[in-house]
This record gives sequence, structure tokens and C-alpha cells, in this order.
Amino acid sequence: MAYSVYLKKGEEREIISGRSWVYANEVARTEGKDKNGSLVSVYSHDGKFIGKGYINHLSRILVRIFIRDESAEDTADFFAERLGKADAMRRDLGLGEAYRLCYGEADGLPSLIVDRYGDILSVQFLSLGFDNKKALITDVLAKTFSPKGIYERSDASVRLKEGLKPVTGVLYGEVPEKTVIEENGVKLAVDVRNGQKTGYFLDQKENRYAVRRYCRGKTVLDCFSNTGGFSMNAATAAVSVTAVDISARAVEDVKYNAALNGFANVQAVCADVFEELRRYRKEGRRFGVVILDPPAFCKSAAEVKDAYRGYKDINVLGMKLVEDGGYLVTSSCSHYMTMPLFEKMLAEAARESGRAVRILETRIQAPDHPVSLSDGETGYLKFYVLNIDAR
Repeated sequence: MAYSVYLKKGEEREIISGRSWVYANEVARTEGKDKNGSLVSVYSHDGKFIGKGYINHLSRILVRIFIRDESAEDTADFFAERLGKADAMRRDLGLGEAYRLCYGEADGLPSLIVDRYGDILSVQFLSLGFDNKKALITDVLAKTFSPKGIYERSDASVRLKEGLKPVTGVLYGEVPEKTVIEENGVKLAVDVRNGQKTGYFLDQKENRYAVRRYCRGKTVLDCFSNTGGFSMNAATAAVSVTAVDISARAVEDVKYNAALNGFANVQAVCADVFEELRRYRKEGRRFGVVILDPPAFCKSAAEVKDAYRGYKDINVLGMKLVEDGGYLVTSSCSHYMTMPLFEKMLAEAARESGRAVRILETRIQAPDHPVSLSDGETGYLKFYVLNIDAR
């Protein structure tokens, strides 16, 4: 007997409208028996078919639905069609040679991430069901996109909630230590083996291009610079760029990327950003543009209060370091730090800094990271450009 999941009355509304996650507390009963990670059918309380997805009793998310046609199965042809459709949308938008090819829930393949860096694919299998399909999906990716190599970066902590260990390694072909891509006309070396996430933060691509207009003729401070995506884009227009990151590897990557582009106006500093900004403040230094692109300060609702303080602290410091009439570029990649909450924090930071602050731009993640209106978790990035002046 096939395994079937029946929802409690009324719990099907959001799932029918497109939400892919079925939480354990939304389920009334299950019928049949199957292994964790297998494909199951989900029905409303009165027996109407809703969809199929992979089940995992170890996870709070009991089922991740990705098939809505009752006759469809998780075959190679199915994955080829779904991945091909996702890639076609990116190509239609002219996103170049580096982009997120598949963004999990937003592309109808929940927990599967595929990033393209030229002829190298970097993939993440973040749930048990998709992890079980790794060999099949890798074969589909190889046949559909003909990459030189596919590298697995399934080392995200969310895998632990699925009962999975972190895994990395070559799945197909050959993967070099660094892959050089072009972003907004600048060259960047991506390390898919050791870089953050899948190798690079593609979600800020268009935001990095957007800051150039504010950097013309300015001194720029790029905080939490990572490998220098913002720094390289700023360097095309700025007088000078100072990139600060606590990671020695990241600092060396910034220097490498600056040399790759022939930028002599970029310097990289290995330091704790909070401490370095306080030192600049004490020295009376100011910059025409300060860029704040920190890692996620909160990864759960329970951490929001502490994260709020951290965001406010760094933004107060940033505002104080901007020249009169200059710009603060600030962002948050924490899903739980919502846009209204982030703006509230910025307003408090403005009051504390003693500066006059105006919002010039608000942006979100790049279109290769589409936000599903049915799956709220897919929207996470907040990006603001602020004009800072004396009161």
C-alpha cells in the first residue's frame, strides 16, 4: 500500500495555493508504511489529492510537496523538465554566466539549490528526499547542462534537522580550485570548494551594480567584504576602496580579485568589523560610502532580539562614519529580520547616531532568487541605500 498523508480540516488552504511545506502538526493521520525520504501522496481531510512530496518523520517539515499532478512521478524526465524550465527563465532575463539556476521552493524543487558559475555547477541537497535522489539529479544536471564539473556543497546546518550529515565533494567531472566568472563587467574568482555557501553570494549581484552610482569619486568602506563582490563593483567608480573582513582567506581573495581586474585603488584589511569601525571612529576617519553586508545575525525567531541589537550597533557605527552628504549601503540576509523590523532598527540607529537619514533605495535579492508568494521563506534579503547628513 502506498504511503498517504491526510491533513487536518482547514490545513490544506495554503498548501493548495502553492505552499510546499507540510508541517507535522498539520497532519491528522497517515496510512500505509514507507521509509523516510520516500515519495508520498498528500490529501485533504476529505480525501482530495493535493500533491506528492518526500516525507521525513525526523523533520518538523513532514512533507515537502513538489508534484501537483497525481499521475506524475519523480523520474529523470520530471527533473529535467523542471530544471530546464528554471534555467530558461534565467536565460530569458540575460543573467550572464553566473546565476542561481534552481532556488528550491521558488522553482518547485524544495531544498534543492543549484548555482551556475560558468561551466561549473555547485549544488546543495538540503533534505533527505532530495539527498536520496542525488545520483539521479546529478545525472540529469550533467546531461541537461553539460558542465565541466559538478560540486556538492551540502554542508549547510539545516541538513542536521533532516538527520543528515554535512557532505562536500566532486559529483561529476573536474572542479578547479578557482573558477573565474564575470559579474557586471568585473572578474571574480569563485572557490566552490571552500567559499561561503555554494562559493559566492549571487543574490546581491544587481545590488552590487546599483551601488556604483553612489561610489563615483568617493572613498568607500566595504564591511564584511567576503571575497570582494561589492569592493570590485565599487572600485570601478571610487577613488579608493577599503575592504574589511575577519577572515584571512577572504582578505586574500579580495587582493586576488583586485589584481585580476587591475584595480590599484583597493586595499584589504583583516580585522573584526565592529572593532575596526570603532577604531576608525576614534581616529576621526570618515568615508563617502560605507557598505554593510553582514552575515545573518539570526537564523531562528528566538535569535531576533539579539540580532536586532547587533544590526543596530553596526548601523549606528556605519552612520557615524559617513561623510556629510554621503551614503550608507546596508542590508540583512536574515529571514526573521523582516523589512518592517529592519526599517524600525534603522530609524532607531539614525536617532542614536545623531545624523539626518533619508532612504534613497530599497531593493531585494536578484531575480535568479525569485520570491514565492506561497513560500515566504524564499524572501529574505533587505537592501537599503541611505543618504546621511548632519542634522
